[in-house]
Amino acid sequence: MSLKLTNTLTKRIEPFKSLTPGQVNIYCCGVTVYDLCHLGHARSYIVWDVLRRYLISQKYKVTFIQNFTDIDDKILARAAKENCTMNEISDKNIKEFHCDMDALGVLRPDRMPRATRCLDGIRSMIEKLEKKGAAYSVEGDVYFAVKKHTNYGKLSNRDLSEQQLNADGRVNEKEEARKQSPVDFALWKGAKEGEPSFPSAWGQGRPGWHIECSAMVLQELGETIDIHLGGADLIFPHHENEIAQSEMANGKELAKFWLHNGMVNVDGQKMSKSLGNFTTIRALLKGGISAMTLRIFILQAHYRKPLDFTKESLDAASQGWKRLNTCLCLGLNNHKVLDWPKHDFQETSISDIDKHATNETLAKYHQQFLDALDEDLNTSVAISILFELARPLKSLANQLIRDIPQSINELENKALYTRWKLLVSLAGILGLKAEQPHNSISKKEENLNASFIKEAIKIRKEAKLSGDFAKADRIREKLKSQGIELIDKKGGETDWIQN
Repeated sequence: MSLKLTNTLTKRIEPFKSLTPGQVNIYCCGVTVYDLCHLGHARSYIVWDVLRRYLISQKYKVTFIQNFTDIDDKILARAAKENCTMNEISDKNIKEFHCDMDALGVLRPDRMPRATRCLDGIRSMIEKLEKKGAAYSVEGDVYFAVKKHTNYGKLSNRDLSEQQLNADGRVNEKEEARKQSPVDFALWKGAKEGEPSFPSAWGQGRPGWHIECSAMVLQELGETIDIHLGGADLIFPHHENEIAQSEMANGKELAKFWLHNGMVNVDGQKMSKSLGNFTTIRALLKGGISAMTLRIFILQAHYRKPLDFTKESLDAASQGWKRLNTCLCLGLNNHKVLDWPKHDFQETSISDIDKHATNETLAKYHQQFLDALDEDLNTSVAISILFELARPLKSLANQLIRDIPQSINELENKALYTRWKLLVSLAGILGLKAEQPHNSISKKEENLNASFIKEAIKIRKEAKLSGDFAKADRIREKLKSQGIELIDKKGGETDWIQN
């Protein structure tokens, strides 16, 4: 494997090498669960799903952790608005998150810790920072002393002297006045009247945003991990602060690779709930956009670049997916017609691809696909290779719609099946899986079967007239193995029944 990734920490593309051979530990920053997810969230989790799938396909044992931020000002505000508890808001939106991600075909993380269930680890890390002189308490609040971390700013390239006050948007003027430095950030916030709080050595309160992820990384994966993931909007202050507090507490590098995806833009602005320009995943799916269309739309651009959300680009992705889906559905709808083995689309095919690249042409496509993903997850090139691989299959699908072709011999049919299997497997690395057209499956398959049987009866009749009774018998037996019984009648006519 020669995977190269753009490391935000070093600002360059680097060959990936895991800390432990054959294993990869990944932490992905999750959502704050106060509302439904939007297309920007979909982009992040689909892109990182592809990274995970690719590593699995290359025989890595991947441990993928993604957190839930389940205590936050926004959650508390939503709870007050809906007259319910913080936990009720969090629980509801965690269920909705799983519903959306399952619909998009995103593999569920191995574990999904919640901030409120990692409080012991959070308090322990803050105490450790306090003992090392990197944190200080003021009337129930605890702050991280940023200037104690000599390499602060190494991820975002920010100079402390140029940083804006209130960088994380979660502090107020009164809080600023109590800090030793305006760039210090909260590790623990003293309880406010009417808000949920938890006990600590500094009094009742709740954790700050940044310390939550540091504690959950340590709890789930240890002091140093292979890859830390997130959107580009998290580079500063969230990930910068994570690095500072984790490395001060543990004395070790937090992550070897930091990967960040670009934003989804609407009219040149980042899609976000705060700007009110967001479109939820749920609304898109209910509006008739298929889950796989959304995956194609997101993966058609390099993950680090901005992605413009327009009706035209979504329509183009929809048309592209329809073409590819037609090919992926061949073995699902027409395996009897084509005499292909029935395929179980529930099976995980991303770890056994090599056996499908059985000739020079397929091996070439396979290698080009791997090369594209090796080059910093270039999914746009990978998708273009899927379309090239699918060309003969699309031609076959078009013929099937018109009639069953007579020209496909057994050898050609086997080659097409092998090509289809490789297409399914490579598409699986991108999380693309055949989607059945709604309300038309059974009728279409019925029409295709009837057309095939009619053509087979015609060829059998011609074989009998030419004296090739062995061929006629083979056709009868082949149909019989597929549950089709031929009934020869007087006058040379043949009927059929399906058992």
